[in-house]
Formats: sequence, structure tokens, C-alpha cells
Amino acid sequence: MNNRHKPNSPVSLLAVLLAVALLTGCAGTQTIDGEVNPDPYEENNRSFYKFNDALDRHIMTPVAKKYVKVTPEPVRDGIANFFDNLEYLNVILHSFLQGKLGQGINDLTRFVVNSTLGLGGLMDVATDMGLEEHDEDLGQTLAVWGVKPGAYLYIPFLGPYTARNSPDVASSYFTNPFTYIATLYLLPVSVLNMVNDRANLLEASEFVNEASIDPYSFTREAYLQQRRYLIHDGNPPSEGYDDIFDLGLEEEPKLVIE
Repeated sequence: MNNRHKPNSPVSLLAVLLAVALLTGCAGTQTIDGEVNPDPYEENNRSFYKFNDALDRHIMTPVAKKYVKVTPEPVRDGIANFFDNLEYLNVILHSFLQGKLGQGINDLTRFVVNSTLGLGGLMDVATDMGLEEHDEDLGQTLAVWGVKPGAYLYIPFLGPYTARNSPDVASSYFTNPFTYIATLYLLPVSVLNMVNDRANLLEASEFVNEASIDPYSFTREAYLQQRRYLIHDGNPPSEGYDDIFDLGLEEEPKLVIE
């Protein structure tokens, strides 16, 4: 399975609400020379990015590296599969809400197969059976319904979002079965999920830090283009493709992900 892990705790919901409130309160102009600027809160976003980056460098990355040393890759894959399967209920919901009935039935079947034959989701047997994995969320559903993306947000502890996609934290939270288990049991499992996620992203984060002149801009452009790719199911229209990333900052290189 792909790493789709969504924040899944009351703390995550609170972080989103506080960040959105703070950024809205600090709002500057949202246009540059009449053109829509997807990152109107860049100064605040960069501050949050630096906070997250420091937290990651000094805490998450060292813990993740030690975790990799003591945890075999098959075990890490099984843990990732398990949490992906739990979070797949959110995908099923939004496949149907977007009117993709055939895909929704496929997704529901995939969840049932992995939850049973896959031993609670530890193994991804559905893919071998030809049941394709999809990636849907509330942000994509709102896009299908005609809601505009809104501002780019970098949220403390959680990372990049758009205003349109930030409510998916709530959708992911309430569709995850672990939400309804006592917090005493949920907390250590959530920590394990977080550390396992970070361990699986070690190489990717090292690439961003080493290859990018401005990691913040790299992260922003990559995230916005990934969202566009997902919303159009892997086939974004070419017309006006660059307009969404036109920040009026021509000196910054634009990343295009094929």
C-alpha cells in the first residue's frame, strides 16, 4: 500500500483549527498584481515549517533511524499496511461521495479482503487479487463539488495542506475505527504509526533537504501539484496548468512532477 497516513487524533484536529485561525487572523493580501496567490500566509507558513523541521531533525528523525535499526522491513511494511487499511474507510466514503460507484465498490471489497484474508490489514492481499488501491479524501470530494482550493497552509505538527483539504483531518479522524477506542490504548498506537511513517520517509526527506535550495518552496510546489494530480485521478488538464502555481515570484523555480 502507499503511505496515505492521515493525522488521526484530537490533537491533530486542534492543531488544524488553531493554525487556520492564526493564519486567518494574520491574513495579508491574497492577490499579487490581480493574480491569485496560493500562499498568502507565506511568512507564517515558513515559521511553522521551521518549527516542524526543527522538531523533525531533533526528535523524529533520530527516533525513526533507531526504529529502522531494530525493526525489520517486513514488520514495518506490515504496520504500514495495517494503518493504511484502517484509514481506507475514508477513501471508500469519498469514492462514493464523488459519484465513483464502481470504484467505491472496488474500494469496499478491497477493505473487506485485506481485513479478513489479510489478517486485519497486515498483508495487502487485495492488490494481488487485482483490487486496485485508490487515494480519495474530503479535499478531493470538495474539489469535485466545485469548492476552490483556497490558501496554502503549513500546519504545526502536521505539515502542508490547502484550506480546502484541511477539513479532511476531521473526516479521516471520524472514519477511522481507532477513534472510538479508549484514548489510553489509542495514544501508543498513534505514536507507533507516526514513528513508522517517519521511518518510511527517511530517504525522501534527505533528498528534499540535500537537493533543494529552498526546502519550503519545494515542499509547497510538490504538495500543490500532488493535490492537483489526485483531484484529476492522475490526468490533470494541461490548459492553465501553471496558473495555479503562479505566485508572482518568477525568481523561484517551479517544480513539475510527472
